[in-house]
Amino acid sequence: MAVQQAAGVDPYFPEHGDPRYRVHRYELVVDYRPGPNRLSGTARINAIAGRSPLTEFVLNLADYKIGRVRLDGRQPHYTHRGGRLRVRPAKPIRAGAAFTVEVQWSGNPKPVNSPWGGLGWEELEDGALVASQPIGAPSWYPCNDRPADKASYQISVTTPSAYAVVAGGRLLTRTTKASTTTWVYEQSAPTSSYLVGLAIGKYQTVLLGDPGPGGVPQHGHIPAYLLPEFSRDFARQPAMMELFQELFGPYPFEEYAVVVTEEELDVPVEAQGLSLFGANHVDGARGWERLVAHELAHQWFGNSVSIADWRHIWLNEGFAKYAEWLWSERSGGRTAQQHAAAAHRLLAGQAQDLRLADPGRKSMFDDRLYQRGGLVVHAVRCALGEEAFFRMLRGWAGQHRGSAVTTAAFVAHVGRFASEPVDDLLRAWVEQGALPPLPEQELRIPEQPAFPPGS
Repeated sequence: MAVQQAAGVDPYFPEHGDPRYRVHRYELVVDYRPGPNRLSGTARINAIAGRSPLTEFVLNLADYKIGRVRLDGRQPHYTHRGGRLRVRPAKPIRAGAAFTVEVQWSGNPKPVNSPWGGLGWEELEDGALVASQPIGAPSWYPCNDRPADKASYQISVTTPSAYAVVAGGRLLTRTTKASTTTWVYEQSAPTSSYLVGLAIGKYQTVLLGDPGPGGVPQHGHIPAYLLPEFSRDFARQPAMMELFQELFGPYPFEEYAVVVTEEELDVPVEAQGLSLFGANHVDGARGWERLVAHELAHQWFGNSVSIADWRHIWLNEGFAKYAEWLWSERSGGRTAQQHAAAAHRLLAGQAQDLRLADPGRKSMFDDRLYQRGGLVVHAVRCALGEEAFFRMLRGWAGQHRGSAVTTAAFVAHVGRFASEPVDDLLRAWVEQGALPPLPEQELRIPEQPAFPPGS
């Protein structure tokens, strides 16, 4: 399906992204040395001008030394200040024309500053990790850093041979020369810049279940000493994959990988075809299994179906939260109705000044957004009924696969599956701050868990 592009600057991050053009493909070739924390890279970016001629365009890139910039093979005028690489061609690029820009850069990568601390490239004790949501991608490569600008990627990473490199997508080649190894990954599905994940470390790779004919290959990359705990904590991920494909539609990518770092992370982070967990999320007791479900669900909601801009982040987090509740319901835990009641009680005791449809930059990762987002999805389920709700859900994931969406698009989509108008219901949940009543309806729950807890 064609990628839908948002028109205009992201109101939460106006310095990130340039809506005057869109990128079709990134080809990144980087070399990373963990000891000195040294990164050098070359990016080849194939892009298309928008509806007006381009007299200039901007790429986001952190404070690196620029070695060379080429535009369609020629040297343009450029400036690089404040994380913005501004390129001015000798002649305007005509509207709708394809162009190619090449950038060489080098330096010591570090996270970019944000209201939530450092984001993007993080040097670990022994390796590196990239977790970019929402604006960390420019910490390691030049990009049009807006979630609606989705492109395919080929990523080549050379690093000392003692280290493994994991990226989202399919591993094409792994070539060792002398003391270094080059890993080349291909992500053919349209990908937002912040969802390009990367991990460099000393990992042991395991297969999570047998995908069988037509199944989804799933791998874990973990420090060897965490393997016993990981094997228990992620044992039911293949069952989650099976359930989510039943409920949401086919898995939208070729493969799925999970990385566990040796260090602690505040929260796990999704990337396209890849999720990143900290050692603190592996306890051998399935204590964080809801997060395993949450990150897997983001592959459909947030990664394949992306948001037009950051005002709509509840569409990512609300669906992933509700996927936690669906997994609980179908695996012998609390029902979605019980989870919804607990979330409603929690929110009822907190400030009710959050508008899901536009929470503001400061509140886009507020826990209330996650909980209320899950409640919206539950309210829709109660309003539509089981059969129509799950048709709606599969339709949302399927019709918008590879594209970018808005809250208004979701409201319109739900309306097509409703026997009675739902505009007022959804307006109360997503446009207003006051918490609507808890939605209650007798829902069909399987008599037996679809995936028994097991031992």
